[in-house]
Amino acid sequence: MSARAGARPSPRRSPRSPARRAPRSPPTSVGRRSAAALRVLGIDIGGSFLKAAVIDGHGRMLTDRLKLKTPDACTPKVMVRALLRLVKPLPPYNHIAIGFPGVVRNGRVITAPHWGTRVWANFELASVLAQRLHAPARLINDAEMQGLAVIRGKGLELVLTLGTGAGTALFRDGQLMPHLELAQHPIHKSGTYNDYVGNLALKKLGRKRWNRHVAHTIEILHSLLNYDHLFIGGGNASRITFRLPDNASVVSNDAGIEGGAMLWQPGFAPPP
Repeated sequence: MSARAGARPSPRRSPRSPARRAPRSPPTSVGRRSAAALRVLGIDIGGSFLKAAVIDGHGRMLTDRLKLKTPDACTPKVMVRALLRLVKPLPPYNHIAIGFPGVVRNGRVITAPHWGTRVWANFELASVLAQRLHAPARLINDAEMQGLAVIRGKGLELVLTLGTGAGTALFRDGQLMPHLELAQHPIHKSGTYNDYVGNLALKKLGRKRWNRHVAHTIEILHSLLNYDHLFIGGGNASRITFRLPDNASVVSNDAGIEGGAMLWQPGFAPPP
């Protein structure tokens, strides 16, 4: 099917199976010894579930992925307590990478749409977890962390996550671009992307109508960005039933953890 903007994907055919791609290899400047020595605790914070595993310097999982339901009314204090409980059974690690569903900057949370920005604003989540878990920590948007595991490093690549809400991350020739919080932008009447393709929309509309919303969202994002490839992840990506455009693919939800290894590669710097 053509990937031109405005070309509506047919809702009658099934999408390709989620891609189980190996995480993107780190830069060649990373030697075998340093890559082997790197053991990263990857934490994927979601509106519905918290997930964690220990990964190596190439993003390969060294442990099973642990999962815990995200607490309701999740203040920073409640979140930190839940994360400490989640990662306690995991073996030793020497670095921490955290994906958070909101705008983050310099290790601080700027917005937290799922739990209330007012109580989360300027919370130094990376610093707090580094102190409590006794390892250096870096914090990034969750869609960006997922993208670091799956992008090909060529052209303009967009990541769209479909979970409790909708997340996006944009990369150009492998470089992470400044974060655009498209999830909060209106897409239909007064509704945002979160309202249009988030989990509440799936439950309210049913799978068939929700799929039409996702197809329309893909059209809009392509018209807006003219990306070369779209990677779709998140817990609800597996619920897509229409055939995706040729320049789009579904990726494993494990990428939300696997991308954490890239945060600790030489030369990596989060966007301003």
